[in-house]
Amino acid sequence: MDVFKALPAFDGARFKLRGVQKSDAADLLKVYSDERAVPFFNGDNCHGDDFHYTTIERMNEAVAFWLFSYENGYFVRWAIIDKSTDTAVGTIELFHRDSDADAYDNCGLLRLDLRSDCERRDAITEILRLLVPAAFDLFYCDKIATKIPPAANERLAAAAALGYALSAAPLMGQAGEPYYDYYVLDKSRA
Repeated sequence: MDVFKALPAFDGARFKLRGVQKSDAADLLKVYSDERAVPFFNGDNCHGDDFHYTTIERMNEAVAFWLFSYENGYFVRWAIIDKSTDTAVGTIELFHRDSDADAYDNCGLLRLDLRSDCERRDAITEILRLLVPAAFDLFYCDKIATKIPPAANERLAAAAALGYALSAAPLMGQAGEPYYDYYVLDKSRA
């Protein structure tokens, strides 16, 4: 299956994942303006974007860029929908990464952005369980890597329970800058 031709949705007990839509912008502004959530977003290699958006105009621009990126095969961004409220409470991005410069070759790079009230081990575990098993085949990779800052205790607990391990190797940026705090799940352990 080519994820850039047919975007699958994933349905769980509390959350569902579906492609981000323009109509998600108002819900997502509550995520990306949440100052308690912003420190957990991964802006590595994103040209200085810290994903802290405080206006609907800026959120609309971000959603438009995500849709453009999907249409051009750069990355996929799913909206994370809380089924009890039918609102977007975050996004999850994935893309295939090849690299000769670091240990993150043939890797699915995952970015998870959640509203702070959803930053809990049980929610994170469900969200990752919905997508990650299929991600290896969807993104033709043998490992999934995600950045988890040291202060993200709930993410760390969820990742550890799912088999992710901290990598000692930095992810090298486009300009050669090292990025740390990446946790990796090998397909053989998933």
